[in-house]
Amino acid sequence: MGGMDSAATGQNYVDGRWVGGAGPVLEVRDPATGEVVARVPDSSEREVDEAVGAAGRAWRTWRWLNPSRRAGHLHATADALTAAQDRVARSITREMGKPLGEALGEVQKLAKTFHFYAEEATRISGATLSNEEDGFTSIVEKEPIGVVAAVTPWNYPVELIGWKLAAALAAGCTIVVKPSEYTPTSAIEVFRCLASAGLPAGVANLVTGGGGTGRALVAHPGIDKVAFTGSERTGAAIFKTVSGVKPLSMELGGNCPLVVTARADLDRAVAGALRRSFRNAGQICIAINRAYVHRDVYEEFVQRLAKGAAELVVGDGLREDGVDVGPVTNDGILEKCERHTADAREKGARVLTGGARCPDRRVGNFFQPTVLADCTADMLVMHEETFGPLVGVSPYDELDAAVEAANSTPAGLAAYVYSEDLTEVFALSRRLDFGSVAVNNVDAGTINAPYGGRKGSGFGYEHGREGMEGYLQMKHVRMHHGD
Repeated sequence: MGGMDSAATGQNYVDGRWVGGAGPVLEVRDPATGEVVARVPDSSEREVDEAVGAAGRAWRTWRWLNPSRRAGHLHATADALTAAQDRVARSITREMGKPLGEALGEVQKLAKTFHFYAEEATRISGATLSNEEDGFTSIVEKEPIGVVAAVTPWNYPVELIGWKLAAALAAGCTIVVKPSEYTPTSAIEVFRCLASAGLPAGVANLVTGGGGTGRALVAHPGIDKVAFTGSERTGAAIFKTVSGVKPLSMELGGNCPLVVTARADLDRAVAGALRRSFRNAGQICIAINRAYVHRDVYEEFVQRLAKGAAELVVGDGLREDGVDVGPVTNDGILEKCERHTADAREKGARVLTGGARCPDRRVGNFFQPTVLADCTADMLVMHEETFGPLVGVSPYDELDAAVEAANSTPAGLAAYVYSEDLTEVFALSRRLDFGSVAVNNVDAGTINAPYGGRKGSGFGYEHGREGMEGYLQMKHVRMHHGD
């Protein structure tokens, strides 16, 4: 069996072949049990160079392939992912912990992403422009940038690969993907689907490894664009590491706010807050980290939110049924949840539910869904992204104060609003300084609309036609064809 065999030994995928690493390996652990579930190469600079070289050679032909044929490869990959969705989903849950139902949904959305960009591949268009002088015509064409380096995180380990991979291939680019060291086996499963769908050798390549592998990839002179999703700290390091002047796209941290007005439908607001605060154990860039609730409905909101959070079932999403919240993926997230809770408690917050590791779990990275009430701006939870199953809530009296608080952090990825008042809805949607604002729902992104951040949350877009445009560059051809 190519790729990840029955002993869970992972390999790189380079130039259409599965290849083992020549050096050290990384151990992948199940966050629910702590057990080692796979070993993958910690790829060296030489192995990265081989992958970039393969992508460079493949680009010479892939860039000229008829867009309809590129679309065919993307549709075939989507079909292969659908056929393998159970296997891919289990690999996600085994290595990062989200419940199996959520993992299955992620794979299904990944397949839809490939279908979407397959269609977009056939719609790349330029323009023909008249000139102020007779006898001249300007043609604006769009061409693929070249070889892309994609560095992806662990929280949505296949979907966030797909946003980059599908859009880049649709545009005519080739790519080298470096997944998170926490979640390499699900990436391997995705590349098994690419291989089975008959994607030409070298068009898409996979190298596993830690930070050294990532640095070698983004610094490689053969890379023409870097696409990154991850922490602001790592994004800043990439800025310093890239070789030469080349385009970058970055989706960084979120620390997203929720604003609930006095005219909100509280049933919908509480349900939305539960979903977006605790889904994937809060390990989502667009998770609700902090909420600002009008004082008239504040106490009812926090009590209902706490009750709902306390009723969520925490467990092993691979081996147990009915699990709502799985373990957090690594020790760092677990420790941050504890630190944010302790800081808020010391500064006067009420811990309405949770606030500690799950007492009935002797092993695994399980943290109770936590609601902190009466939070103030100086508390870590209100200005530092937790990235875990924890939300801080604060009351406000005037809408201006809520807007100021929501906009007060460096983050600018997504914000959420609940209000049944149209004037409030338009005022908040315009004044909140975020790339996406979801009103009376908590799904801030949809595949056919642009998704990206502002301020410290990065730049560039994924999703939509704009997601593919980021892998294209324009060329102006000015023709003189007669007087």
